[in-house]
Amino acid sequence: MILSHGTNALLPFSDFPDWGQVPVHALTKFSSSLFVIVFGVALAVAFVPKVGSADWPSRRNRLLRRGLVVFAWYKLLTVVEMYELHEREAIVDALLYRDFPSFVEILGFYAIALLWVPFMLPLWARAPAWLRWSSPVLMGLACWWLLENFDFWGVPQLQALVVEHPDYYTWGQLARGPLVLLGLLVGGLLLRARDDPARRMALAGGLVAAGALALAAFALLAGGEVVEEIRAIAGNAGKHPPGLRFMLYSVGGALALLGLALAGGNALARWLRPVTLIGSDALMAFVFHIGVIFILLRDVLGYYQDVSYQYALALALLLIPATAMFIWLLQQLRQGAWRAWRDRTA
Repeated sequence: MILSHGTNALLPFSDFPDWGQVPVHALTKFSSSLFVIVFGVALAVAFVPKVGSADWPSRRNRLLRRGLVVFAWYKLLTVVEMYELHEREAIVDALLYRDFPSFVEILGFYAIALLWVPFMLPLWARAPAWLRWSSPVLMGLACWWLLENFDFWGVPQLQALVVEHPDYYTWGQLARGPLVLLGLLVGGLLLRARDDPARRMALAGGLVAAGALALAAFALLAGGEVVEEIRAIAGNAGKHPPGLRFMLYSVGGALALLGLALAGGNALARWLRPVTLIGSDALMAFVFHIGVIFILLRDVLGYYQDVSYQYALALALLLIPATAMFIWLLQQLRQGAWRAWRDRTA
């Protein structure tokens, strides 16, 4: 995500060299689906087992509060993304849901999802296995039916928020919801395999195999134009609303990466320490990298459409360890503040 934003926020796709589109930028298209799947995995691991417990209401409310925090950051970062190149009226339209930003729109999806998913989790925990396993397909079919047969009372922005709309770059709740449900399924399997290395490796292998099958299906549909199709996907073709080929490619890569991460376990996490640091506080990592790109690189340094692709790529690569360092420093400050408070109240 950081690599994608760091280059595309400074240069249009038309300025990317062929090798920048394929393979560099094409690989970043795995991230959007991976984020949503991992969101579901985290819910399954951290919250579903607590459904029905005495402290479930407080855990549910914590998720709801988190949604409000994400919503506040989403609206603030909308201004950060748009203030330099857009008129005030366009910014107000985005703030009032008459239009949508692009780079920070994923936060809008999470903010809304965190306001309804907590109430869905008890239903998920009590649902029979056949319904849980069929739920991603059922939600996908519901999304398709609504997209084809319902006009959302003539409000295209509402359609965009629910099932997506070709005129708006946003993430529909039902359009991406199947990936959340898929993550819940994977998370449930991970809970059962967590203390059994053999089962965990089997799960990892299954995810890699499923990802490979999705990528193979994409290649089959693309026929003899695989590179051209990947180049189009690198330029976001089929991303909003989600097209079949884009989703096969993006979800296939996401599942393969998730499987490799499970197989690598703690050893891989230590080796990829900057990545795991970023993932330990994904929201603040998102805030930091958006701030650096749009305030420092675009506005203060004036790099927007005024650098080469190689330079933009180098900056984006440097932004990854910089973001990790920011998260580390933030954690140190929080720990120091906690220790100071504990010492004062001891």
